[in-house]
Amino acid sequence: MMKIINQLFAASRLFARIILFIAGVIFFACQSKNNSTSSAEKAGGSALPPETDDYYQEIIKYSGIDFTHTIGDDHLSNLVESVGGGAVFLDYDQDGYLDLYLSNGNFTENLSMNEDHPPHTSSENRLYRNRGNGTFEDVTRKAKVGDRGYGMGMTVGDYDNDGYPDIYVSNHGPNILYHNNGDGTFSEVTKKAGVGGNECSVGAVWLDYDNDGFVDLYVGNYIEFDPQYNYYYAPDGFPGPMAYDGQPDVLYHNLGDGTFEDVTQAMGVFNRDGRAMGVGAADYDNDGFVDIFVSNDHMINYLYHNEGGEKFEDRGIMSGVAFNQIGEATISMSVDFADYNNDGFLDLFVSDDVYCSLYKNEGSGVFTEMSYNAGIAVACGQFVGWASSFLDYDNDGDLDLFKVNGELKHLYGQEDQLFENMGNDKFVDVSTERGAYFQEELVGRGACFGDYDNDGDIDAYIVNLNDHGVLLRNNKGNQNHWISLRLVGETSNRDGIGARVTILSGGIKQYTQKKSSSGYLSQNDPRLNFGLGDHEMVERIEVLWPSGKLQVLENIEAGQFLTIKESESAIQ
Repeated sequence: MMKIINQLFAASRLFARIILFIAGVIFFACQSKNNSTSSAEKAGGSALPPETDDYYQEIIKYSGIDFTHTIGDDHLSNLVESVGGGAVFLDYDQDGYLDLYLSNGNFTENLSMNEDHPPHTSSENRLYRNRGNGTFEDVTRKAKVGDRGYGMGMTVGDYDNDGYPDIYVSNHGPNILYHNNGDGTFSEVTKKAGVGGNECSVGAVWLDYDNDGFVDLYVGNYIEFDPQYNYYYAPDGFPGPMAYDGQPDVLYHNLGDGTFEDVTQAMGVFNRDGRAMGVGAADYDNDGFVDIFVSNDHMINYLYHNEGGEKFEDRGIMSGVAFNQIGEATISMSVDFADYNNDGFLDLFVSDDVYCSLYKNEGSGVFTEMSYNAGIAVACGQFVGWASSFLDYDNDGDLDLFKVNGELKHLYGQEDQLFENMGNDKFVDVSTERGAYFQEELVGRGACFGDYDNDGDIDAYIVNLNDHGVLLRNNKGNQNHWISLRLVGETSNRDGIGARVTILSGGIKQYTQKKSSSGYLSQNDPRLNFGLGDHEMVERIEVLWPSGKLQVLENIEAGQFLTIKESESAIQ
């Protein structure tokens, strides 16, 4: 009897152990699943949130982009720290999806105030690869593009025409040129190329000013920062730009062998006392040569007209874009060229700390400032505008305007703005109607716009000063029809920069030009995106390449990403 009891007792203990073991397996499996989910979320592998009723939905925490911009300092203590932070959309691995490259600040001697206690780790620029499922992965180390200078902005262009986009980083201090090796990595070739400099560079842009088939580089330089100068009005926080000497910009001519030549003085773009912020390049008068616009801080803006690729002439004052509507030189930030009224001539938007400037191109080399008449000035007046870009966010066939805001000398947030093009040269601020995001107050700087998820509408990434960034997904733009064009130059530069494109859909013509940099310290989708409204067909596409070749395509279905190579169906 006693033996039987002992056997039953042993069996019960064994059963209890089995139960505990099973419970433990279930517990650890659940924990493992939770931990895996947590890791996936941190890596950006979790499912994206369902679409809300908002046009623009903030989804950064699901995206895998864990970037936080830093000024490299305990406090915002000077002008240089205030102006940096750019973003570019690029397809660095040519897989058809937009990747993201971001510039960062860093602790810098004679710039940062916390010199007695510098940070133990250095921040760096970051490259995020688009996985193709709506999320990104950090490939900075693998790609070898983690520059640790004091980053301002970037511009992307295929300077050697090998089919892969290269990256130029503008810094406070020596700039960096990364050559794309085509295998997922980059090589730092600044010294070999001869484009380093050692100024306080802010905006930069690629352009082929002489139409020789190789993109050249214009670099906008800012101020000669003096850390010992501290005379200023206390509520301003620190001295403004006019307290320092300006710096001349630099124009580099691409020699076609991987090196560049400084042609600033020879080409007539030397200005000893410039204070460049945003820089843009486009052919504003349709003469076949790309011109350059420089938005300067607290002084007149420059519009360098390209004289047949042989020299430039500053026509800022005579064209009407040097000042704002009341003749003031403002704190000009971003610049974007686009034909917002579809008349065949590129117009110009310049953001600033007051009413901003919308310059309507009259087609005779003269612009009319329209910000008040267009309904933009009053809405902008309460904000400090930084990155701004034209885009057709709702694909209705006309260009709207997205404007990023943030306080100038303090880390105070402001709401961003979205202006809808109503036609007849009128815009309406529809920000609060397009998503909860537009009620958030952030210190915005650079921003890039593009279709990162390839669903047919324009999304956005926004850099916020000394803070996390924002990824905005467009939920509704693709309810209208669209088409996206990728240009591949062959006789012209590989990127097709400077090409003029006209599309006809539903009897309506739209015009654009292929550019590199847009807005403020940033660069948008390299593809040309057109909204088509309710039209399912594009009757005609015309591409006028920098080489002079005219290319025509007819009866193209909407809703596709179309690659156009220069040699195909070209009309001489």
